Amino acid sequence: MSHSELVVLLLPSILSLLLVFILMQRKQARFNLPPGNMGWPFLGETIGYLKPYSATSIGEFMEQHISRYGKIYKSNLFGEPTIVSADAGLNRFILQSEGRLFECSYPRSIGGILGKWSMLVLVGDMHRNMRSISLNFLSHARLRSHLLKEVEKQTLLVLSSWKENCTFSAQDEAKKFTFNLMAKHMMSLDPGKPETEQLKKEYVTFMKGVVSAPLNFPGTPYRKALKSRSIILKFIEQKMEERIARLKEGVEDLEEDDLLGWVLKHSNLSTEQILDLILSLLFAGHETSSVSIALAIYFLQACPGAIQQLKVISETLRLGNVVRFLHRKAVRDVRYKGYDIPCGWKVLPVISAVHLDSTVFDQPQQFNPWRWQQHNNARGSSTCSSAAAAAAAASSNYFMPFGGGPRLCAGSELAKLEMAVFIHHLVLNFHWELVGADQAFAFPFVDFPKGLPIRVKHHTVI
Repeated sequence: MSHSELVVLLLPSILSLLLVFILMQRKQARFNLPPGNMGWPFLGETIGYLKPYSATSIGEFMEQHISRYGKIYKSNLFGEPTIVSADAGLNRFILQSEGRLFECSYPRSIGGILGKWSMLVLVGDMHRNMRSISLNFLSHARLRSHLLKEVEKQTLLVLSSWKENCTFSAQDEAKKFTFNLMAKHMMSLDPGKPETEQLKKEYVTFMKGVVSAPLNFPGTPYRKALKSRSIILKFIEQKMEERIARLKEGVEDLEEDDLLGWVLKHSNLSTEQILDLILSLLFAGHETSSVSIALAIYFLQACPGAIQQLKVISETLRLGNVVRFLHRKAVRDVRYKGYDIPCGWKVLPVISAVHLDSTVFDQPQQFNPWRWQQHNNARGSSTCSSAAAAAAAASSNYFMPFGGGPRLCAGSELAKLEMAVFIHHLVLNFHWELVGADQAFAFPFVDFPKGLPIRVKHHTVI
C-alpha cells in the first residue's frame, strides 16, 4: 500500500477525531472551568499522572499542577475530560454527594477484570444491596465474636514461622497473613493446604493484571489475569455447589462462619453476583490491608518511640495513602467555588493530596502518631482554644483513608482490626531492622519495589 493510499484510508478517522476534539473544546467554553491543561487529544496527561513517585508525597505531576493551577484543575485523564481535586472541601463534598451529584465511575478495564457485580464498580440500589450484605457480615458484633480470634490466630501463625536473624520480605509476609485470613473468612480454607496454595498462586497472577496496563493481548499480565480470574471463579463456584449439595443431603447446615455460607443463607444473590462479590472482597480485604501493615512496619522502624504507644494505625493510613484517589463522574452540572463541573465529566478526588496538605495537617510529611492523640485532646478538652479545637475537627473531617459518604469502605473496621492485632504481636515479640534501602512507591498502587526486606530478633517466645 502506497503512502498516498494510506493517508486516504486514515483521513476520515483523523478528521473524526479532530471534530470530536473541537466539539469538546466548544462545550468547555460554555462553562467556567477550572484552569488546567487538557494535554494531547484522548491521551491527555494520563502518562504523566501515573508516573511512579514516593508514596509519602503527591508526586511531581500533582505538585506542578497545584503550583500552576491551584488545588482544583482540569485535565484529560484515562481518556476523559477530568476535574482533579486536591481541595479538602471539594473532596468531602464529592463523596457526601454520591448518588445525587456524583457517582462511581471506574475505567471499563477495572470492571472487566473484577466483574460487573464488583462493589467497586456498582452504583445505585445494587451497590447499596451488596454493601449492606458486606456490612452485616462484618458487623461490630461479629468482629468481636468471630473474626478477632481468627485474626489473632492467623497473625501468630505467620509470626511463629519467623526465625532469629533471618532476612525476608515484610511485604510478602503481610500478604501471606491477609490472604490466609480472607481465604478463611470467605470460604473456610485452611492455610498451607494444597487448594489454598493453588488459589493463592492464581490470585497473585490475577493481582499482577489488576495493577497492569489493560492490554488484552496474548502474554500480557492483563490477559493472564483474566485467565486466572476464570480459574478462581470456577474454584469458588465449586465450593458453593458443594455447600448446597451437602445442605440438600442434610449433611451440613449452612453455617455463618464464612462469607460464602452467610450469603447463601441471607441473600437472594445470583451465582454470578456471589462469585463477583467474593472475588472483589478478597481483592479489597487482602491488598489494602497487607500494604498498610507493610507501611506500618516501615514507619515504625524509623520511629521507635511510637512503638510503645501503638497509636500508629491512623498515621500510617494518612502518610502511606494506600488509596491515592477515587474515580467519580458528575451526573449533573455542578458549581463549586465559582467553578463549573460539567455533567458527564470524570472527577478525581485525590485523597492523598489532602492527607499531605500542610494547611490541613501540621508537618504532613512527618510520621507523627501523637498528632492523633493531640487531636482527641483538643476536641475533648474544655480548656483548649477554640482555634485548636476547630483545627483538630477539620483534620478529622478530611481524613478519608477508606473513602467516605455512602461508599465508605465496608471492610474499614476489619482492616483496622487486622493492622492493630498484627502490629501488637509484632511489637510484643520482635525487634526488626530494614535490610538495604527500600521505600514505598505509588504506581499509583502502593508497593515496596524490593518487598521491604527486614531482619528480626525475638523479644520473647510467642
